[in-house]
Amino acid sequence: MSLPERIWYGTHPLKWALAPLSLLFAVIGVCRRWLFQRGFKRVERLPVPVIVVGNLTAGGTGKTPLTAYLARELVAGGFRPGIVSRGYGGKAEGPTPVGADSDPAQVGDEPVLLARAAGVPVVVCRDRAAAGRALLAAHPQVDVLLCDDGLQHYRLGRDVELCVVDGMRGFGNGWQLPAGPLREPRSRLAGVDAVVVNGGTADVLHAQQFDMLLPSQQFKMILQPGRLYRLDDPTITRDANDLAGETLAAVCGIGNPARFFATLAGLGLTFSRHAFADHHAYAVDDLPAGMLVTTEKDAVKLAARPDIRVDGARIWVLPVNAMLSPDLGQWLATRLQNGRKAA
Repeated sequence: MSLPERIWYGTHPLKWALAPLSLLFAVIGVCRRWLFQRGFKRVERLPVPVIVVGNLTAGGTGKTPLTAYLARELVAGGFRPGIVSRGYGGKAEGPTPVGADSDPAQVGDEPVLLARAAGVPVVVCRDRAAAGRALLAAHPQVDVLLCDDGLQHYRLGRDVELCVVDGMRGFGNGWQLPAGPLREPRSRLAGVDAVVVNGGTADVLHAQQFDMLLPSQQFKMILQPGRLYRLDDPTITRDANDLAGETLAAVCGIGNPARFFATLAGLGLTFSRHAFADHHAYAVDDLPAGMLVTTEKDAVKLAARPDIRVDGARIWVLPVNAMLSPDLGQWLATRLQNGRKAA
């Protein structure tokens, strides 16, 4: 566990030293949101409905697989969605379209994964409203936008807010950054349209006594692992049982490595753990010897490196698909059919 995680989810005493910074962060956040709510800062409304998928905590909660799930569900329901994202970790300056073969060093790893998994138009930009304008100009058939990780990006007007909560870790010590994992206070839950709890116990929010903050709509998400595929040739697949007894090294650079390791253990695999920082840019020397297993997010970056891809026969990728209960796709389609939220 990294030092920030020990502070946020443990009892590390450094949180007390960071408390003044957390208070400053909280005050800045409240002031920033107030300026947008009171009209002192401009909120841009795009000509199509916008669905924001975000979270309150730093680190991975499952926003990307949920966004891919929603895109597929919307397509199945007759909509024509597009996706906008910040493109964290990429070098792109202005609005940049993303395809399945885009360079993650330029546009970010998660947008490339979304382009592959969802099969819909994707555009990245730090300014999500600008990304939305560019996407709609290039793809005028798009009739709804999904914004990946935009809960705190208030400049982009939104019609639906979905907040993903880590069901394993919850909100940690309940403090805001940097002494805690929260980007915004827990009271922000009262303003979202629905909460999606990823893994853990179904009553994690109730156990933390946040009932008065929760919207009426709550969904349970499970990330279901699929068949592993080979990095250098995704058409070659194996069942997890085929790797039982193999000497494996699990490699990942994601927001919550413990979730990935728990998934592998649940599949009955034995492996050594090699966790890097979220969005880690891999070098050949980072990879241990022998057979490796990694996430799809990491695979995007590994496959983009010719010096790593050439050795891809020993690297296996574990895909996951979001499963929701009750039916979030149907609930969302009904919301969209009932019309847009008033500006």
